[in-house]
Amino acid sequence: MLRSIGIRLISLCLGASVMTTGLTLPMLTRVDSADSDRFAILEVLKNQQANWNKGDVDAFLEGYSHSPELTFCGTDGIARGWDAVRARYEKNYADRETMGRLEFSALEFRFLEPDAALVLGHWHLTRAKGDLGGVFSLVWKRLPEGWRIIHDHTSAVEPGNEK
Repeated sequence: MLRSIGIRLISLCLGASVMTTGLTLPMLTRVDSADSDRFAILEVLKNQQANWNKGDVDAFLEGYSHSPELTFCGTDGIARGWDAVRARYEKNYADRETMGRLEFSALEFRFLEPDAALVLGHWHLTRAKGDLGGVFSLVWKRLPEGWRIIHDHTSAVEPGNEK
């Protein structure tokens, strides 16, 4: 009888342990995954900022999906496809003086699903001919080459109104 109770108690403990592990590990994995995904996206943004500040628009654009599906919304309307987005940047930022020095700030991450994220933030260009800044929302997708922007909506905002 004691043996039967002991076996049941051990079985119960093992069952509880499996259930607890089954619930805890996936939650820890999601947190770890979100942290590593956030870090990977931050690395792309840091590279974009560094490449912009070197005056290398093509290297800056490596953060975008090199696809005809890419979209960019701004004051000029909607640019569709990587080539159109590249042409837009080249037109609006034709030289180092116009490009200025880029800084991203106030980044907010929302993971929409395991392979998609929304990043909100502020951008600021420090330029001799006058600073420029605003806000952006970037839709990111995990692709074989890593996290890339698939949609960019960027707006210029008067200083002090970036809330």
